[in-house]
Amino acid sequence: MADYTVPLRRYYGSYTAGFFVVIVALAVLERYGMPPRWIGYSFLFLTIFLYATIGVLARTASVSEYYVAGRRVPAVFNGMATGADWMSSASFMGLAGTLYLSGYQGLAYVMGWTGGYVLVALLLAPYLRRFGQYTIPDFLAARYGGNRARLVGVFATVLASFVYVVAQIYGVGLITSRFVGLQFEIGVFVGLAGILVCSFLGGMRAVTWTQVAQYTILIVAYLVPVTILSYQVTGVPVPQLTYGMVLQKVQSLEEKLFDEPAEVEARRLFRERADGYHERILTLPASLEEERQRLSERINELKTDNAQMREVVAIERQRRELPTTSEAARDYWESLMRQAAQRGAEPEHHVTAYPGEGGAVNDTARLNFLTLVFCLTVGTAALPHVLMRYYTTPSVREARNSVFWSLLFILVLYLTAPAYAVFAKYEIYSTLVGSSMAQLPVWVNAWGKIGLVSIEDVNGDGILQLAELSLNPDVILLATPEIAGLPYVISGLVAAGALAAALSTADGLLLTIASALSHDVYYKVFRPNATTQWRLVVSKSLLLVVAVLAATVASQKPATILFMVAWAFSLAGSAFFPALILGIFWKRANPTGAVSGMVIGLLVTIYYMVRVQFDTIPWLGINGIGMEPWLGIQSTSAGVWGVAAGFVTIIVVSLCGKPPSKETQDFVESVRYPEFERP
Repeated sequence: MADYTVPLRRYYGSYTAGFFVVIVALAVLERYGMPPRWIGYSFLFLTIFLYATIGVLARTASVSEYYVAGRRVPAVFNGMATGADWMSSASFMGLAGTLYLSGYQGLAYVMGWTGGYVLVALLLAPYLRRFGQYTIPDFLAARYGGNRARLVGVFATVLASFVYVVAQIYGVGLITSRFVGLQFEIGVFVGLAGILVCSFLGGMRAVTWTQVAQYTILIVAYLVPVTILSYQVTGVPVPQLTYGMVLQKVQSLEEKLFDEPAEVEARRLFRERADGYHERILTLPASLEEERQRLSERINELKTDNAQMREVVAIERQRRELPTTSEAARDYWESLMRQAAQRGAEPEHHVTAYPGEGGAVNDTARLNFLTLVFCLTVGTAALPHVLMRYYTTPSVREARNSVFWSLLFILVLYLTAPAYAVFAKYEIYSTLVGSSMAQLPVWVNAWGKIGLVSIEDVNGDGILQLAELSLNPDVILLATPEIAGLPYVISGLVAAGALAAALSTADGLLLTIASALSHDVYYKVFRPNATTQWRLVVSKSLLLVVAVLAATVASQKPATILFMVAWAFSLAGSAFFPALILGIFWKRANPTGAVSGMVIGLLVTIYYMVRVQFDTIPWLGINGIGMEPWLGIQSTSAGVWGVAAGFVTIIVVSLCGKPPSKETQDFVESVRYPEFERP
């Protein structure tokens, strides 16, 4: 292994040095007049070309290489690949934005994701590596004897991974639309090509070595802007140590901004607007016709007064967008009412742990925080694309060491995300809020064009109030260099890092889905005599189909990145965590109990998630399905019910049924003590 590791270190060391040379060269070219768009092109297309080159060089026709990289990935490099696989759009883009908007509450993601890797290290990784094989459904089939558990595992793998990969492709669309200038929907499919070129040709082998390269880019891109910003604000280039001082400044600014008369007035006007939408909803269908008539009269007035054309066009657009039916109007106005109410609500201080008025509200906030931490923890420990990475190490010992390196490489980002949020908030509070509407920075308009920044002068004073600024959490990190006035080369670097994060995770997820369908369904169930060539052909074909479907869903902008990712974690945790943990540590768990627990856990989670999050599903023609959350728990923590249901079902059904066979119990023993027998 040492002989194999030395050249890898040399190759990736040279690659890292070359990447820094490219950054410096582009910085020099920007200083001499290189247009910003060309800098964006250079970063994005050069990095995609690099990933494609690695994917082509690592192409393989070997089943072992395609599914598990030949089981010869050293622990350090598997840790880097796992870190890149893990640092998705959610971690790279969504986490800083969530911490910006929700402050203390956003730390649930840091705590949950970190805790999940502790569970992986202690409870799962070494035992799965001892088992070997290729996929998580492989383990379920071996432990619970038959294809029932395998097929349920395949369904859960595909479902959770598909939701997760949609979030990654959505992130790719945001990046390409902003920094390359492509339409969002087109950018999604352009980014898809970069995803496919790695996973399609070389499977896990190509994905692994590409992810090592992607980790280098994404971690450099994440650290450089906030390090420069820390030096500019505090004089110390260590944001992880200085953000506490900046947080104090943010608190002082919050005390000043939140109580300013103009700010209070803006919030009042938004609340009145929310009340107006509420009245319209109550008086449907008459209010719909009244609104249509009002807009028509307003258009006629503007035309009579020879108003500016943009005002007329804006009102005409409102009339066109007005729903045609009462049901559609209700949904439309409820959405606008929620947005207005959110803008009109009392702002939350960044350091407030469980914001709200009254003990009940605070208790609900605390409960949602704890349940989200739980779901993210068990979801991390149950995600198939993460667990599969530990099949690629040469031994059980290397699998254990790999988890350590994974956690170390991931913590570098997680310890920096809170600093990102605080520094970005300080810049916005101190430089943007209170500025003239006529002199807003260029980045506001640029991100506004793709719908991630919204500004409305609701009180008409020509000055931007905090309530009049709406920021999508996915924009915070990408826009931070522009917010801080850093050179555009830093913005291009961040875009390249975000793209690396999205592509690396999408590669792993698509490969996981394709592997589950081709290996566990096609090969294990339907055609056990299939040749190696046909197995790889089926896998690559399915990978292509799933990728196109995911890109199609992502182009519809179904939700924010972090929201979709949280759903994926709840689905994975409820389906896999009870079955894996009890399968390894409880010999009495039997096949019927495991299958029942996985199905019921998954169904409970889906039921709760759909009914809490959605009242209507237009494309299915379903209306009025919404319900109040149980104990106030949000849909992002739906897995807490599914995991509990899964554990209870497996235990009860197993105790009521026959115990597993002697062979199965011996199998559990062999997996439980991996240190005694290393393959």
